[in-house]
Amino acid sequence: MQRITNCIVKKDQQILLLQKPSKGWWVAPGGKMESGETVKEAVSRELREETGLEVQNPEMKGVFTIIIKENDKTIDEWMMFTFFATETKGEMLAESPEGKLQWKNVNEVSSLPMAPGDVFIFNHILQSDQIMYGTFHYTKDFKLLSYRLDPA
Repeated sequence: MQRITNCIVKKDQQILLLQKPSKGWWVAPGGKMESGETVKEAVSRELREETGLEVQNPEMKGVFTIIIKENDKTIDEWMMFTFFATETKGEMLAESPEGKLQWKNVNEVSSLPMAPGDVFIFNHILQSDQIMYGTFHYTKDFKLLSYRLDPA
């Protein structure tokens, strides 16, 4: 099972997002954990690699299981650990190796192209102090089949 970390970085009323070239979807910067890393080490490394920024005091805000199904059979599954931070150090990269970096207004985030489950994740993390737990079931082309969230 693959393990992923990502971080929603908020400054004032702006969120740092990364637009992935493959689908054009906007995501919170992050990526795969390396062997032996803690989730906090991974989110710090991934944010630095993708943005050039050193995240300060990231807080765990969500733990999610992502299940990819084909003909009712699970073909892939991973865990995603989502953090939230309001402070970073350093200078943002002019170009990320992973896509286009951009600060977006909080109010426009839910209307941007993204994986359907990410809308729920962003909305919760930007509006609540609680940790969210959830499971998302997708087709292999990322059509959302079903989801469970706690708190809902």
